[in-house]
This record gives sequence, C-alpha cells and structure tokens, in this order.
Amino acid sequence: MYYEFFGFREPPFSIAPDPRYLYLSDRHKEALAHLMYGVGGQGGFIVITGEVGTGKTTVSRCFIDNAPDNVDMAIVLNPRLSARELLSSICDELGIAHPAGSSIKRLVDLINQDLLEAYAAGRHKVLLIDEAQNLSAEVLEQLRLLTNLETAEKKLLQIVLIGQPELNDILAQPELRQLNQRVTARYHLDSLGRNDLPSYLRFRLSVAGVRGELFSPGAIKSLYKLSAGIPRLINLICDRALLGAYAEGEHRVGAETIKVAAKEVIGKQPGAGRRHTAHRSTRRYGAPVLVTCMVVAVALTMVAMEFFRAGLGPGLAGIEQAVANGIEDHTDLSAAGTVERPAPATSGSAPDDSASPPASPVESRPEFQFESGGLSQRQAFEALFQLWGEQYVPSEYPVACEFAKSRSLDCLYREGTRRSLEQLNRPAILRLVDEQGATRFVALASLDSDHARLQLPNGEQQTVRFGELERYWFGDFIILWRLPPYLSENRNSQLASSKELWLSAQLMQLAELYGNDVDERTRVKAMDYPSQVRWYQGKKGLKVDGIAGAMTLIQVNNDLNPGVPRLLRSGDFN
Repeated sequence: MYYEFFGFREPPFSIAPDPRYLYLSDRHKEALAHLMYGVGGQGGFIVITGEVGTGKTTVSRCFIDNAPDNVDMAIVLNPRLSARELLSSICDELGIAHPAGSSIKRLVDLINQDLLEAYAAGRHKVLLIDEAQNLSAEVLEQLRLLTNLETAEKKLLQIVLIGQPELNDILAQPELRQLNQRVTARYHLDSLGRNDLPSYLRFRLSVAGVRGELFSPGAIKSLYKLSAGIPRLINLICDRALLGAYAEGEHRVGAETIKVAAKEVIGKQPGAGRRHTAHRSTRRYGAPVLVTCMVVAVALTMVAMEFFRAGLGPGLAGIEQAVANGIEDHTDLSAAGTVERPAPATSGSAPDDSASPPASPVESRPEFQFESGGLSQRQAFEALFQLWGEQYVPSEYPVACEFAKSRSLDCLYREGTRRSLEQLNRPAILRLVDEQGATRFVALASLDSDHARLQLPNGEQQTVRFGELERYWFGDFIILWRLPPYLSENRNSQLASSKELWLSAQLMQLAELYGNDVDERTRVKAMDYPSQVRWYQGKKGLKVDGIAGAMTLIQVNNDLNPGVPRLLRSGDFN
C-alpha cells in the first residue's frame, strides 16, 4: 500500500490497541495513573470510563504491560457472561483448576484459596474487565461479593472496570449502591485536546519510522474538527488520507484530502462543523465564492476585535491579567463539542412543515430574524444583567465588564459549542454573524432540548429553536460568573485575608457532597489546598492542575450556590 511510498516500517494509524502507539496526553496519563495507583491500593474497584474510540483499551494494555512484577492479572474481554461463567473465566485466567460444571460456591471457594496463597507469597491479584458496561446487575453483585475476600489487613482482590460512560449510570442504580461505595478511584477519559493533535500525529509517525510533518497545518485543523479529537476516528481518517495522498503522488496531506477521507470513513458530509459551514471547496463553487469567503473572514476578524474592545473592557489585556491572577483555567471548551450540528428536533408544538425535510434557506425563512431578533451588544448586556438581578446603565459604565466587577461579577469569554455552554451552565451572550459579515447579539437565558429562550432588554423573553441561532453562531460567547470574596472589588479585609482559607472551606463542603464514603471524605478534608482542588477537578471532569481558575470556581458556585442563574432548567416552552 502506501507504507513504502512514505517510508513507514509499519502502518502508523492502525486501530489495534498497540501500547507502543499509546500517546500519553494529559488525559491518558491521568487514566494510567489511576490504574497504577489501584495496583498498590487496598482492593476494591477502579472505574475507568470513556466514549467509544478514546483509547480506553490501549491504556489498559499499557497498564498490563507496566504492572509491577508481583501482580497477577486476570483479564476478561467478553463480559456478556452469567455469574457462574464469569467466575469460571476468572479461574481460567488465574490458572485455578476447577471441575467442569462447578457451582458458584465451589468457584468462589477456589478463588478465595488462590487469593490467600498469593497473599502469603507476596503476590497481588488484579481482575480487569473491559467493556464492563455490558455486565448485568447480577454479575456486578457477584463481583462485589468477591471483594469481600480479605484478610485482617487488606482486600485480596483489586477489580478494574473499563467501559463506556453508561457504566456510571449502571453503577448508580440503587441495587448496586454497595458496589458503588467500594469504588476507590474513578476517571473519565476524554478525547484529545486541540493542542494535543500535532504531537499525537508526530508521535505515531515516529513510532512507524518516519520523522517529519506529513500533515499540513490546514489538514490538522480539519482533522481535529472532523474527528472531535477521538483517537480512533483520527487513526481511521489519517490512514485513509495517507492512502489518498499516495494515490495522487503527494508526499504531504492537505486539508482537502482529509475532508475526502473523513467523508469516506464517517459517511457524513465533512465540513459540517460549526465554524466553516459556508466555506466550500473552490473546486466545486469557483473563484467568486473564494473572494466572498475572504471578505467575510476579514469582516469577522474586525468584528471579533471590536467585540473584545467594546464588551470586555480591557479586552485581551484583561484576559491576560485574569490568567496572571490565576482566574483562567487552561480548558479548551471548543474541543468538547461534536463535529456536526444537531438537526433541529421536531415536536408536536413545531410548525406543520417540521415533519418534512428541512427546506433550504432560500425556500424557508427561520422564525428567528437576524435583524429584528438580534440585539446590539449594549442591549445584550442589559438583558444579561437583568438575569442576574442587576440594572446596567451604560452611561455610567461604558465598559460592561467593569460594571460587572462593581457587582462582584466578572465576564468570561469563550469559544465553543452548545456543549460548552451546557458545561458552564450560565446564561450567555452569543455573537451572531450573517452571510454579509453583519454582527448581532442575543442574550441566551435558558436552553431546553432544541428550544432557546432569549432575554430581551424590556424584560420580556422570546422562544426560538436553538438550531435557528446556530446558522449565525460560530462559537463566540460571554458569560457572567460570581467572583469569590478574595477577588471581589467589594471584599472586606477578613474575607480577602486568605484565598486558601476560603477555598478550603468550600472544598470541605464539596467533600461532603462528592465523597463516596466516610473514608474518602475524611481523606479529602485532611489534604492540603492544592490536593483538594485537584480532587474536585477530577470529580467534575475538569483539567486536573490544582489551580482554582474560572472554570473550577464556576463549578464550585454551581454546586454550593443554588441561587445563581442557570442556563439549563426545565420549563414549559410553549
């Protein structure tokens, strides 16, 4: 195939879970650290979850290859078994002889005897079950009973469950609460971040025997948008793209080759992501469209700069100052979304034509009108402050975010997707841009299914479909969030005296809220402040860096202050 053409020793983008090709991003390092921690633990369960294709199996293979010498590993790859069949499989994996047709009691006794012998010899037994979301409640309960095998000092068996996110929902069932309380470590493995992708590609290429840049910057950008950072999709698209480049005699993969490869692999129209919907191939539409796209791009850039200057006060300088103050988390929310917009949902309250295929923009005008429904930036801030119970007077505070700080609030600018908005869970100002580059804004008060409720400056609200906003929204948004006392302009000397003291007090409450049992709550309360922050960040799926930045503080506020305005709330959207 293309291997000799590019000089590879072996295929660099195979989807086989080869540990040699495990690129240890921060997320994968964290998952592996949880597994290695479990080996030296005192038994119980470790749960690793992640979406399809994020590298769970590859991480587990790396864990198996790097387990300490005193560890004996039993691996179950097909968990669609009855309780007796599973116990028999565990005996097979651990080399425990057992008569055919042995009862569950007989199998448990044999396993217990083997565990005691291993403990006496200084060995540690670990049971790893992949695709654990397929385990039945009956089998999970039998696994819990296995962890009852113990000495006076420690549990004799460590069980690692690796599965898709629904595994957490299964463990949360009331009948499995005893097992859930025995989980000593949890980690959710996310997809690769945008900044990880170039290093990921270089790493796999180098393992395959080639050093160099085979993918252009445009190709990498398109690859991330089309794969959403999921390693399996990245590998499939890259493999097909290299084959396409070989067929064309090209030694470097471009963006168009990536898009064609993605279309073949995913089976959907590439380029349907949120940012470049209007930018089609010039080979299909010709040079006039290219000129139009360039004009729109320049307009968007100018509007974005104005957006920073007018709405965020000090603009980029203000954000840089926030970073210097430890307010900004290093979280790329734009990586959280999928590569395609969801199609507008239909319901009984939708117009009559909602059941038919969506018409083109020429044939059907959406309910949301860009000119009449959109607001100026000043009006959008007036509406947003209303949701926080504040009356914004632009004549007194020309810079809206300066007014926010005078009310112990702050602005946070982000670029992302609907999922980014939902993760922050705050009303937001969305910046909308039409085909001519004109800019309008909306104050998004709440989201429910496919419906969005917009706040108007006069205090009224308007309900539209979120899909109608998405045709104009390219990911830019601003939210307001409540500053902690040590950052507030209205702070008093006592509250401002100790950042760590205030945060530790909040984290003590969070330990009670999120600690799985008394032991974990006690352990967290005894930690130092940075360790407490890292523990909380791990629980919330944030970047675990021990820095209480904006993303972390917003989640703290979500958990401990039920009165803050929220974007996601159930309601009647008639």
